[in-house]
Amino acid sequence: MPRSFPRLEILKTYKIYIGGQLPRTESGRYYVATNSKGEPLANICLSSRKDFRDAVVSARSALAAWSGRSAFNRGQIVYRIAEMLEGRKTQFIEELIKQGATKAAAEKEITLSIDRLVYYSGWCDKYQQIFSTVNPVASSHFNFSVSEPTGVVAVMADQQSALIGLVSLIAPIIAGGNTCVVLASSPKPLCAVTFAEVLNSSDLPGGVVNILTGNPTELLPFFADHMDVNAVAMCSNEDADKKMVPEKAANNMKRVRFYDRTDWLKSEGQSPYFISDFQEVKTTWHPIENIGGGRGGY
Repeated sequence: MPRSFPRLEILKTYKIYIGGQLPRTESGRYYVATNSKGEPLANICLSSRKDFRDAVVSARSALAAWSGRSAFNRGQIVYRIAEMLEGRKTQFIEELIKQGATKAAAEKEITLSIDRLVYYSGWCDKYQQIFSTVNPVASSHFNFSVSEPTGVVAVMADQQSALIGLVSLIAPIIAGGNTCVVLASSPKPLCAVTFAEVLNSSDLPGGVVNILTGNPTELLPFFADHMDVNAVAMCSNEDADKKMVPEKAANNMKRVRFYDRTDWLKSEGQSPYFISDFQEVKTTWHPIENIGGGRGGY
C-alpha cells in the first residue's frame, strides 16, 4: 500500500501591480506572510528598487491622460472600483480574518472601504468649486486660482491596516487627477494585492495606481529621493522616517504629507482636504476689456 502523508497546502503567490499588469518582482525575492500564530498565509513579493522605478515610469506615463479626463468621468471610474469591491466582499472578509481581524471587524472594514470609494467618487467633480477662487485685484483683470494635480505620488500605506488605510489614501489621490505608487502593509499584505486585482478588473487605466509589497526600510529611501516623484504620502510614525523623508524629498522639492495619527476607521479618515493635500494652486490673470474697446495691459 502507498504510504500516506499529510497534504501540504500550496500557498498562493501574491504578485505586485505595475502598469495594469500583475508581474512578479524582478528580483525574484519573496517573503512568507504569517498570521498571529506564525502560520504561513501566502508568498509575498519583496519588491526591489527596479520595481519601484518601473512603477514610477508607469505612473508618469499614465498621468497626462488621467489628469486630462473630465472630473465626472474620474468619478465614474472610482465608483466602478467600489462596485467591483462590493462584488468581492466575501474574499476580502476571509483575507482580513486570516490576518487577525474578527469577523465583525472584517465586515466593518470592507464595508467602510467601499463606502469611502463612493465618497470620493462624489467629490471628483466638486472639490474644484470648494478650493478654487476668484480673487479681487486692484487692476483691470480677472484673477482665478484653480487646483491642479501635483503629479506622481509615492505612498507608504498604513502598515497596521490591511485595507482601509490603503483605500483611504489611494482614493483622494486619484480623485484629484494624480497617479500613485503605493507600498502596501508589510505584515498585512493580502488585501492590498487582491485590491490590485480589483483595480485591474475595473475601468481604471493601467499605471494610475501601482501597488508594491516589500520591506519599508529598504524601499522608503527610494520613495523619498526619486527625482520623478512629485509628492510623498506617509503613514509612518517612526522618528527616523520623519527625518529622512523630508531631507531626501528636498532634492526636488517634493510635497510631503504625514498621516501617522489618522484613524482611518473614523470619520476623520475621509475629507475633501485629503484631495487638496496633493493639489497645486495655479493662478491665472486675464485682462478685462475696456469700455472703449481696448484691452487692459499687464
